[in-house]
Amino acid sequence: MTGTGGGRTVLGGSSPTPGSAGAPTDRTSPDVEPSVRTALDTDADGLVALVGSCFSEYEGCILDTEDEMPHLLRVATHFTVAGGRAWVAVAGGSVVGSVACRPARGAGGLELQMLYVLALWRRRGLGSRFVAIVEGEAMGRREHFVELWSDTRFTDAHRLYRSLGYEQRPDLRELHDLSATREFRFTKTLGS
Repeated sequence: MTGTGGGRTVLGGSSPTPGSAGAPTDRTSPDVEPSVRTALDTDADGLVALVGSCFSEYEGCILDTEDEMPHLLRVATHFTVAGGRAWVAVAGGSVVGSVACRPARGAGGLELQMLYVLALWRRRGLGSRFVAIVEGEAMGRREHFVELWSDTRFTDAHRLYRSLGYEQRPDLRELHDLSATREFRFTKTLGS
């Protein structure tokens, strides 16, 4: 299902049609290295398209920017107010990846959030690069760990996190959202 109305964007259920909201818009060759920069509130359309495209790969994943993910519409403001930061990767003028972080619920760490990479750009080191950016931010703040929560359906991401030294914890949380999201917790202790 794809649709907008009254300021609400809801995406999910099937692959988006090229040119529609949620469809990958970048046509740049994946051989070109995307540039990574601090995310801006004006990246909203690109972020919604990116996350919508990623969600469309999984049955039942629904993107609701009004009630569940309004931070995508003002990502820089949201993470600044939360004491965090957000970044995007851009290629050919399109957002092809993102990551963000904010203080973890437990003292002494950061929570990695919003790690999304368009399918065309995966397995080229961009996800690892984003994780390294967040870990660098944590070390710059003298934090001791990075944690994250990841949808149980995102098994490729789980392999990436484990390959980068993250440990999957037994914690499982349910978000009670439109996607019926259940998430695993991953943590990594940072070296001194």
